[in-house]
Amino acid sequence: MKKIRRALERGHAKHGWLDTYHTFRFADYYDPQWMGFRSLRVINDDLVMPGMGFGMHPHRDMEIITCVLSGALEHKDSMGNGRIIHAGEVQYMSAGTGVRHSEYNPSSEEAAHLLQIWIQPDRKGVTPRYAEKSFANAPAGALHLATSKTGRDGSIAVHQDADLWLAKLEPGQTISHLLAGDRHAWVHVAEGEVQLNGETLSGGDAVALSGKTCLQLAAIQPSQVLLFDLN
Repeated sequence: MKKIRRALERGHAKHGWLDTYHTFRFADYYDPQWMGFRSLRVINDDLVMPGMGFGMHPHRDMEIITCVLSGALEHKDSMGNGRIIHAGEVQYMSAGTGVRHSEYNPSSEEAAHLLQIWIQPDRKGVTPRYAEKSFANAPAGALHLATSKTGRDGSIAVHQDADLWLAKLEPGQTISHLLAGDRHAWVHVAEGEVQLNGETLSGGDAVALSGKTCLQLAAIQPSQVLLFDLN
């Protein structure tokens, strides 16, 4: 199975302080064909204007992953965490029994570009927790494991069998990933332009695949790619 989600077909909203694209159903955007994929529920591609952001608001029973692509995002939450997340860093928050947080762009000049990802947990009512990991200095041309169920290989442990791999690619670089027969992949091009098994994908495009296959990515332009390997 292969299904392509093109960037310009996503839901789009402009709020002045926020320019956002929704891969899946979110807020006022509804498309019965794109309610999520496996345990993936939200991928929001957000551009937050300088000095603006999301005020304190609640979440519950959701695994929330934020990938900052450029700029920075200041995070505060009801667990006592306060941190500025920079480009190349991944932030994780398990909302569990309930947590409140705010996210602001601390810059007075530069917009913050980020992906916010929601994954449905494999069980409800867990104790909220927070983690972060930097990939700012991770070498290009390779897949780097950001999250996994068990926290293997130094990745962030999440409450779902959801491996998230990140890669930066320079033009001409290639990477591959073998998808097992009982697994499902969502490949999201955050920036740039790549070919996935011969299919050209630009920033914001994504592909869903299922079943045993070898995913081969080749960069046409400098690119950032997220690869979800899901149960």
